[in-house]
Amino acid sequence: MEFRRLSVPDAFEFTPRAFPDDRGLFTAPFQEEAFRAAVGHRLRLGQSNHSVSRRGSIRGVHFADTPPGQAKYVYCARGSLLDIVVDVRVGSPTFGQWDAVRLDAARFNAAYLAEGLGHGFIALEDDTAMAYLCSEPYNPSGEHGIDPLDPALDLPWPADITPILSEKDRTAPTLAEAREQGLLPAYADCVAYYDKLRSAN
Repeated sequence: MEFRRLSVPDAFEFTPRAFPDDRGLFTAPFQEEAFRAAVGHRLRLGQSNHSVSRRGSIRGVHFADTPPGQAKYVYCARGSLLDIVVDVRVGSPTFGQWDAVRLDAARFNAAYLAEGLGHGFIALEDDTAMAYLCSEPYNPSGEHGIDPLDPALDLPWPADITPILSEKDRTAPTLAEAREQGLLPAYADCVAYYDKLRSAN
């Protein structure tokens, strides 16, 4: 499995080998050895999620209170999507910056985002299925979002696709508003938490 660092610190893309034959295809979208080599600690698994989305559906941008936050390892099991990582950690040298990765069921590549980073995606075709491995269970009181259409972020949603948003995401605050409301995680707290995870391994 190959991996690369994204431009947002503490986010990675992983690309596994695929083994096609006359029966179909086999691949391993998550591999612990490669993950530990990249991130420096094991992936804790608190919950696995699965979503199916229509073309144009945007989910996010979501993040959780850190610590403990909720790290995510995500891949596309069917269809294709544009996955986006946003640095929402106040004090980070890349605060407000983002990176995007196309995930699809042809390559089964995956994106990992550490605790405290914002995550969103748009389905590029109907019946797109996304699988998430999450480090912590869902905690409604600690879950937050920012407006995925925030013009200040200028996220790269495809211009030829009409976005479909939930009411929750449509009414989420902008990044600036979330900062003013004290909703965003602190970069120093996140880094201290990452160090704690690495030292435990």
